[in-house]
Amino acid sequence: MLSPLTELIRRHVFAAARMHGDDTTVPLLAPGKTITARLWTYVRDDRPFAGPDPPAAVFFYSRNRAGEHPARHLAGYAGILQADAYAGFGEFYDGRRKPAQSEAACWSHGRRHFFELADLRKAPLAAEAVRRVDELFAIERTINGVPAGDRLAARQRKSRPIVNDLEQWMRAERTRLSRHAETAKAIDYMLRAGRPSPVSSMMAAFA
Repeated sequence: MLSPLTELIRRHVFAAARMHGDDTTVPLLAPGKTITARLWTYVRDDRPFAGPDPPAAVFFYSRNRAGEHPARHLAGYAGILQADAYAGFGEFYDGRRKPAQSEAACWSHGRRHFFELADLRKAPLAAEAVRRVDELFAIERTINGVPAGDRLAARQRKSRPIVNDLEQWMRAERTRLSRHAETAKAIDYMLRAGRPSPVSSMMAAFA
């Protein structure tokens, strides 16, 4: 009885020019044990861009995290998808069937690894990375809700130099770290998140 309503919500979400995708674990009772299933969430919210359409979220369930699930969810979507570096989204980004498909890497996911290291281990490099990313978040707060064109102009003028400096700083610091260092792993995560480059995909998150 609810399927017509859920289908309308799904169409509304996937009609967005940009949306955010993520997944979270769900415990699932199985014979003799509990296994880890997944809840996939896709969200559209144009309010930060002064868009007139209402925000909404659509959810999908799966028994595992196989890449076939997001591939199926996104098969008909053409737009900007903001997500973490999970390889399951790779078919959408790399096997592009439509030119309009593009990636916007998630700054919150990239920042999270550094924040945990700075908060729990008091790692100076991680704290510096958090400080630099927080400069971008501060800019976002000043332009939240203004028209998209004005936001883009502000990001190109203010945010892009910070992103460029951040990438150069991370690459320089990475050469001084062991590949086993936790801070090195956090840097690698952020640097490999961008396809074809960290700057282009991270800046796409600010489009």
